[in-house]
Amino acid sequence: MRRLLLVVLLAIPLAFTRAPGKTYQVGRIETRLGEILFVLHDQTPHHKESFLKLASSHYWDSLTFNRVIKNFVAQGGCPDTPEGFSGSPYLLAPEFKPSLRHVYGAVGAGRDDNPGQLSAGCQFYIVANKNGLARLDDHYTVYGQVFKGMDVVEAIVSAPKDSTNKPLEAIPLHIDVVSMKADELKKYGYVPK
Repeated sequence: MRRLLLVVLLAIPLAFTRAPGKTYQVGRIETRLGEILFVLHDQTPHHKESFLKLASSHYWDSLTFNRVIKNFVAQGGCPDTPEGFSGSPYLLAPEFKPSLRHVYGAVGAGRDDNPGQLSAGCQFYIVANKNGLARLDDHYTVYGQVFKGMDVVEAIVSAPKDSTNKPLEAIPLHIDVVSMKADELKKYGYVPK
């Protein structure tokens, strides 16, 4: 009987005996120009939690990409005014991490020139410079990385705009969060760290 049980156990495929893999939370931005997917980093828990909270409440559904600059960023989420981010629901303390840099496709938190370098809870940007933006490192919090849709980001930053870098034709946001396993992310060429 023991031998039969051993044979049966050995015949069970390993896929059924492994514990389920880690699930990654992925921000999804849908626009009229296409879809952008990015992994939310665990290393920046407060910014990640803020993004999850605002996405689940549909906070961004009436907002747009309001500042688009080729070879710089696509920025959206709340008004970027001379008065600063007075429209933001709250501010977040910075979460600068040496392992999270402003590389192409990095998702970061916008802020005004406040002395504490506090992030606006609602304002985000996506780095659209293929060489990255190292001058922003340790001054703005990076909390995500795009793995699908940089062609969409490039279309966004190439859109015709006015003198304040606001697109002439609005680019509305629909943002939510989906869960993906590591093998799903690898299909897009992204290997979780």
